[in-house]
Amino acid sequence: MADTVMMPKLGFDMKEGTLVRWVKQVNDPVNVGDVIAEIETDKATVEVEAYASGILRKWLVNENTIVEVGAPIAIIGTADEPIEGGSAPATPSAPASAAPATPAPQAAAPKAANGHTASAPAPVSDEGYPGGVKASPVARRMAEEKGINLAQVSGTGPGGRVVKRDIEGFTPGVEAPAAPAVAAAPTPAPAPTFGTAPTGGDIEEIPLTRMRKIVGERTQASFQFVPHFFVTSEIDMGPALALRKQLNAGLTDEQKITVNDLVVKAAALALREFPNLNTHFYGDKLVRHKRINVGIAVAVENGLINVVCKDADRRTLTDMSVKNKEMIAGAREGKVKPDDVEGATFTVSNLGAYDVEHFLAIINPPEAAILAVGSAQEVPIVENGEIKIGVRMKATVSVDHRVSDGAEGAQYLQRVKELLENPMRLLI
Repeated sequence: MADTVMMPKLGFDMKEGTLVRWVKQVNDPVNVGDVIAEIETDKATVEVEAYASGILRKWLVNENTIVEVGAPIAIIGTADEPIEGGSAPATPSAPASAAPATPAPQAAAPKAANGHTASAPAPVSDEGYPGGVKASPVARRMAEEKGINLAQVSGTGPGGRVVKRDIEGFTPGVEAPAAPAVAAAPTPAPAPTFGTAPTGGDIEEIPLTRMRKIVGERTQASFQFVPHFFVTSEIDMGPALALRKQLNAGLTDEQKITVNDLVVKAAALALREFPNLNTHFYGDKLVRHKRINVGIAVAVENGLINVVCKDADRRTLTDMSVKNKEMIAGAREGKVKPDDVEGATFTVSNLGAYDVEHFLAIINPPEAAILAVGSAQEVPIVENGEIKIGVRMKATVSVDHRVSDGAEGAQYLQRVKELLENPMRLLI
């Protein structure tokens, strides 16, 4: 049976992405793991891999099309099997330059791999959209430039989404019909502008990039609506650094273990004993994850992106090191795979490479906690009444007070400290 490729969801708050390029053409052979398309999200260009082998029978959207999460984008099947909704064209149905603003409607739902007819993706509710209004990025930008309140615009796009033509045809003073009341997620209050921006030859005006805006909106929402509390501890990193040096002496450059790998491993093992911090908060319920997938914050141009070390508590340090290097390099190059950025249950943010002693990290909702790590530094310490030189690293866990309390946060951090100060336990 034919397989339908869906628009992947990359992050809990992703609603849509732009299919920017088809890597595979119609009628090209496809193997599992082949990159068939590239999509652009708020933070990166992501490669979409095939999860079935066969022939790329049909494109369901063209390049430069904005596609909602969960919508079908392509069909992979055998060369001669019938494809519902019409046979696959030998060539793309329209050139990329003439790509429509929205995916073409399907005559019938394609069949999924299990042989059952795949139902059309359910419309995404307005919950979680900025201002509670469902609109395309182009429409939002145009509305902002023209000073138009999106809530007053009737959307004619898929599922009532406000699109470019709605802004172009909008007449001020004519409000859209009242939409049914929904329990929208809280949105942060507009940030103060602190007056009119200065002008003149002695300043340089730098427009905010889309990524910078998104990072700002999400961190503001988190810090405004998530009740953070913070617990800090100082860790003796001498034993961990000694073990790392010993292990790396026999490893290739690709396998060499970083300090961050040790921290991620310790954070993951500690979560086994404190699963409450491996929980996500969804307003009226908590979802506790059985897998421990640690997000790793990576600094990229104009922002940051989290790559995800899956099953971090069960992986060897060398395996973790190789995969983490690969994902971090992809993030910095602006190209990541969907699996590299999906599914984080907890996050580690490490600024140790920047000679930072201590900082507080903002939680990534719906996660319950994030661990912030500074530099491992040589400092004077007092041991048995004598002043000596030791290596210390400060770590701070930020915790959502709706999910946990101070004692549990402290106990979790204490366990991370024990593991790093007795690093042989990381190898068991």
